[in-house]
Amino acid sequence: MRKIILIVHISLDGYVAGPEGELDGFDASAENLEFVCKLTEGADAALFGRTSFRMLDDYWPYVKNLPDTTKEMVSYSNWYNQAKKIVLSKTMKSDASKKVTVISENIKEEMVKIKNEEGKDILIFGSPVATRSLMDLDLIDIYWIFVNPILFGQGVPLFLPSTIKRRLKLRSTKSFANGELGIEYSVDRGPSHRDKKPWH
Repeated sequence: MRKIILIVHISLDGYVAGPEGELDGFDASAENLEFVCKLTEGADAALFGRTSFRMLDDYWPYVKNLPDTTKEMVSYSNWYNQAKKIVLSKTMKSDASKKVTVISENIKEEMVKIKNEEGKDILIFGSPVATRSLMDLDLIDIYWIFVNPILFGQGVPLFLPSTIKRRLKLRSTKSFANGELGIEYSVDRGPSHRDKKPWH
């Protein structure tokens, strides 16, 4: 089964963007983009909420043709243009010419169908509202959380209070020269801690 892998930048205090959705608090390093390009090698689809899709789709399809574009930017632009795009939205429509599939209802059923299709993994970039919906439906398999050395104080949080507990397993970490720390977790879907003997 294909995995859904979350790739998200957060501040040290847990925000994915500033109060108005701005992302200028993050240091967009070439080293990080090079690392993300390696992650795209194992994926052939990208998953978004509507706002994040609009933002990325206005930029990445055309980056490879801009002056002073780095090889990492060209690589990601090429991958983005080839990838199938899946958007969770109640207002958008699918567009086969742009490889865009829109899911507006029955999210769990539709995403399970896609996960069972032939293909590589599916990457979800940012998209906090869509991400929280997928977390509630237990559809995310791996979390790549890039913790940035900045405190926003306020903004758009990645996590909200929930009655659902998820146990995660640490898979790997990656440190970057700008002080950013990437942490990879997989979801532990084994027996819950309530089924285990108390620790003594």
